[in-house]
Amino acid sequence: MSELSDNLQPLISHLVELRTRLVRGALVFIIGFLIAFAFSAKLYDILVAPLAAVLPGQKLVTIGIASPFLVQVKIAALVAFVATLPHTLYQIWAFVAPGLYAHEKRLIAPLVIASTLLFLLGMGFAYFLVFGVVFKFIASVIPHSMQWLPDSGEYLDFAMGMFVAFGVTFEVPIVVIIMVRMGFVSIAKLREIRSYVIVGAFVIAAIVTPPDVLSQCLLAIPLWLLYEAGVLIASWLYQPVGNEQQ
Repeated sequence: MSELSDNLQPLISHLVELRTRLVRGALVFIIGFLIAFAFSAKLYDILVAPLAAVLPGQKLVTIGIASPFLVQVKIAALVAFVATLPHTLYQIWAFVAPGLYAHEKRLIAPLVIASTLLFLLGMGFAYFLVFGVVFKFIASVIPHSMQWLPDSGEYLDFAMGMFVAFGVTFEVPIVVIIMVRMGFVSIAKLREIRSYVIVGAFVIAAIVTPPDVLSQCLLAIPLWLLYEAGVLIASWLYQPVGNEQQ
């Protein structure tokens, strides 16, 4: 019994530590959500600004009794998630750090910071560039006899989907670097499959973006260029690993 108790002690301590990290992360998110919800009306105006710019004198419509409230809840949750992401990633890092080697700890901190910044950069790219281009294109093809009445809930779902798509896309250099660092693939192999990556980038863009060539190119081309950037950085950092695997 004493041996069983000794074996359970590390597991229990890990579970307690996990609970502590989850509670801290949840509390900070809730605080961020409450603050964001207090400004949800202004945040809504900011979020829909790219679409409102091509709808002069016209507002987005909202269908459903509870839709205005639910839309603001979703916006507050999105803003709270983004605002508290560094704290959430820190809690994850603090939980797994005790089981890592010293060189792994030195690697994780820069990767966490870089991945957070790249995700935010991807969201900013979608908001400041892609949204304006896509909405202007859609507005330009509307017949004169048609009235375009975008729905707030549908727009929010579209915006969140694009934020995730571009945020994940901008993580490609991190993925490439980790794959090379862990020895899963060599630099030579990454360069060899370049053509497949380009085709795959356009296939992915066709799936996750609106059905027009312009918006697909705005995702596929950055995806390809970010892949090339990841290969370039990985070859600079871990060239010896690549040479060994060639």
